[in-house]
Parts: sequence; C-alpha cells; structure tokens
Amino acid sequence: MSDDLQVLADESAADARAYLTTLTEVASGSAPDAAIPMTLLALSQVLVMGARLGAIEDIVPAERFETDTVEAELDPLRTGVANLFEGLDEYADLVDPVTSTELTTGSLSNDITVVAGALAHGLRHYDQGRISEALWWWQFSYLSDWGERAASALRVLQSLIGHIRLDADEETISEAEFDALHP
Repeated sequence: MSDDLQVLADESAADARAYLTTLTEVASGSAPDAAIPMTLLALSQVLVMGARLGAIEDIVPAERFETDTVEAELDPLRTGVANLFEGLDEYADLVDPVTSTELTTGSLSNDITVVAGALAHGLRHYDQGRISEALWWWQFSYLSDWGERAASALRVLQSLIGHIRLDADEETISEAEFDALHP
C-alpha cells in the first residue's frame, strides 16, 4: 500500500471515530440544545472524508472477499437520535435527484445511523489491520449509500438551523434591533 493511501486510511479512521463519538454523545441526550449543530458539524466533516474517497480511483482490496465482522448494535443510537429529533425526524426527499422527480420521505435518525453503521464497519477492518479493505468499504459504501444519506441529512439539518435562527417573529426582531442601536 502506498504511503498516500495509508495517510488517507489513517485520516479516514480518525474522521469515522470522531463521527461515531459525536453521534453517541448526541444520542445520549446530554446536550439537547447542541444536538442539531453538533450533528451538522459531524456530518459535514464525514462528508469531506467521503468526498476525498470519492475523488480518487477505485480502491481494490487486497483480499477478494470480505472477512466476517461483527456488526455494531446501532439501535440505541437510532432510538436516541429519533427521540431527540422527535417531530423533526421525518422529511421530504427525492428518490433519486438525477433520474427521478418522485418524492419519498427520509428520516434523520435513520440517515445518521446508516452513516454510523458504514463507518463502524470500515473501522473494524481498519482496526484489524485490513487497511485496503477499510478504504474499499468506506469508498464503496460512500458512493452507494451513506454519502447520499449524509448529504440529505446535512441539508435537513442546515435548513433546521436556518429556520431556528431566521424565523423569529417581527416583535422580537424589532426589540433586538432597538437594543442594538440604543445601548
């Protein structure tokens, strides 16, 4: 394996761990006021990881079969996020923005968990020294699934933050402007 791919694997593993750590913290409900911004940041960072993987040539794993791994239990994460985002979890989405205008629904808690599952799967390969398998898995699953789910969730979270910050009523805005102009 080239030094460049090893660096990419190391950086990707660090990004995956940071995402999983952040989402575990968010799902715990310990900081509900920070849940949306923390999740937005975590998804943004992991999408940078995916973009790096998507921008390079296809990675071919050293082994032509995937070694069995124990899948992480993600239901507590999904449930914690769903509880935290209750009333905000479901959103309108497109089946495929390139080939169809058909509408469907998406779920923030599901999207966030799909990303977590794919990253955790690659981390198991990485931690067991199967670096090319980890890179292949992260790249393949980014292009086939979690990249789209992360991008959809990111768009919803960005929209939520915009509404939270910009949809203030006129009286509140007027009072804030008056206070700012008359200290």
